[in-house]
This record gives sequence, structure tokens and C-alpha cells, in this order.
Amino acid sequence: MLTTNAAPLSADAINKALREFKIEATAEQIASIQRYMSLLLTWNEKINLTAIRDPLEMLYRHFCESMFAAVAVPLQAGRLADVGSGGGFPGLALKIVRPELQVFLIESSVKKATFLAEVGRELELADARVLASRYEELSEEITPVDFVCSRALGEFDKFLNWAGSARVAASQVILWAGGRDLEDIRKIHGWSWREPISIPHSLQRFLLVGARETRVSNEDRPNS
Repeated sequence: MLTTNAAPLSADAINKALREFKIEATAEQIASIQRYMSLLLTWNEKINLTAIRDPLEMLYRHFCESMFAAVAVPLQAGRLADVGSGGGFPGLALKIVRPELQVFLIESSVKKATFLAEVGRELELADARVLASRYEELSEEITPVDFVCSRALGEFDKFLNWAGSARVAASQVILWAGGRDLEDIRKIHGWSWREPISIPHSLQRFLLVGARETRVSNEDRPNS
């Protein structure tokens, strides 16, 4: 296995960063973050999981920004599908801080999917399933699903049409989006959007949370 020269971050440094995002973590969860980061840095020398190489920047940009959804949405339990999981963000990071979540990590790259499976084994994360597939090919494998999220997928129209389709029927979507994308995303039909939530330490990064709109036919309306 390849080794990395990057020094691990201390528990105090991790806890300080998490608190800046209003995230409370146990000593065990912080240890999981340290182990996860070590694996990420090591595997990143073999496959391109992230362009960020500095551990502290990695902590803020990947771990903290992902985990922020747990308190901002908020998330406690349920079934969550992370589309285009890559290095495991936001799905695996959310699983660490909210172990009650049942998480599906959807990643089309076999190499990245192999990494995600390795992290799940090393951290002994129950109910974290890796699906090496394009998201468009999935439906019954993840349904019923409470949350569908994506942090770096793009192609929002295509993605939201899939998430809101009858075969997936996600209750909510959670997107990590740049300020320039907000207006275009909120114009996409089929979703009712909350006001964008600003991500700490970022001027142009937001959480965007949408609930699937359901149309009631005349036959389904209760008698008046």
C-alpha cells in the first residue's frame, strides 16, 4: 500500500473545525474522520479522488461542508442516496456523523467505488452500500428513498428529473451548489425549494434543499 507524508490532524483540530460548522461529534466519530482522511490521502496517490492535498483544507472543504447538512437540513435518520459519491462526499461523511442513516453510495467509476467499499470496511460502517453504477440505471435498488443528494454532479435538470420520477420518488433532494447555479436549479419544475443555506467559510457555496411536489388528481381529492 502507498504511504503518505501528510501529518494526521489532531482530534482537537478536527473538533474545532466541526464546531465552526455547528457539528457535535464524539471521540469515536473524530477517530473515524482521522482514519478516513488517512485512507483518502493514501488512495489519492493512486487514483484521483480529490484535487485537495492539504489535510486541513480537506477537512473544511470535504468533511465539514458535507457534514453541515446534518444540522442545516437537518438529517437524523432515513434512507439517503449520494449520487456521484466520488471520494465519499457527502454520503460517507454524513454516515459518520449520523450513523442512523442508511446510505447508498452511487459511483460509476469502479476504482472510486472500490475505495468507498474499503472505507466502509475499515470504519465498520453498517448500512453503507456501494453501488458501482450510473445513477440513471438505478431505481428499485434504492427505493424507497427519503433523501437524494449530490455535491459535484452538475447536469441538474437530468438529475432532478430522475430523482423526482415515479420509479425513484425521492422525498427530498439536497444539493451543494455554487451561487451561479442557484437560479437555474430553482427554475426546474417538480420541486419546492427552501431558501438557500449559506455554507460556513464559503462566500459562494450553498445548500439547496427541495421537496418533491405531488399533484393530487380529482379522484384522489377528499370529498368536501
